[in-house]
Amino acid sequence: MIIATNYNFYSDSNSGDPDSASPTLRRYHKMLWSKPLPNGRVLELRDDRKDAYLYHKSDLGEFYFGSDAITHSYKNHIRKKWLTEQIPADVNELFDTGSTIGGYIIFPNNKIDGKHTINQARGVNSYIDDRFDLTLECIRLFYFGKESPLYTTLLRYKKFFDLFDNFMGYIHFFFLDDLVNENNEINFYLPLDGFITRPSFSDVSQYLIYKNKVVEFVHSRNKRIENYVKLTASA
Repeated sequence: MIIATNYNFYSDSNSGDPDSASPTLRRYHKMLWSKPLPNGRVLELRDDRKDAYLYHKSDLGEFYFGSDAITHSYKNHIRKKWLTEQIPADVNELFDTGSTIGGYIIFPNNKIDGKHTINQARGVNSYIDDRFDLTLECIRLFYFGKESPLYTTLLRYKKFFDLFDNFMGYIHFFFLDDLVNENNEINFYLPLDGFITRPSFSDVSQYLIYKNKVVEFVHSRNKRIENYVKLTASA
């Protein structure tokens, strides 16, 4: 298994969205997540179905997966231009860092009852604003049967989350450990008030705190991926 954690997926996406247009990203996803689940069974992913980005079918269930970027620079958000145009170098650093494998994950992408997928829901829900730390808090709460802005969406994909047994099983499988503290709670990029108010950036300094923590997380996750690849190669 060869994975370059510094590879920018915009390099081979022909100016498109790497989630759908980068063959390297798709190959990396297939290699990384085709591995044993917490119960010891292997989640073997296929890329040979025309109607699926990645696919799995066994007695574990049938799953259609898509790629999802889990970092957001808000570089192209019109409503945040007042902020991002003040610090273009920082915004571009976050954008480029998030374009490596540490900034991507897979979610089920088949629509159920015509409703939003996880990727879509977290992008349009104003209490999430496409932030992955807030998405992960919703997933943590879901494993404990607690409500969140994404609860009904996650419930539609319960069979997927059941694959990992529990929240920490999900965390370890996808190398998300650096977003969780010693109490198995989320290391938020910015303080959370329990989803009472919508997340936003009040000024440049707040964005920079967010940016630095996201960049740190992606670098740490890339390191975990590198260590996993080395361990797999030596096994």
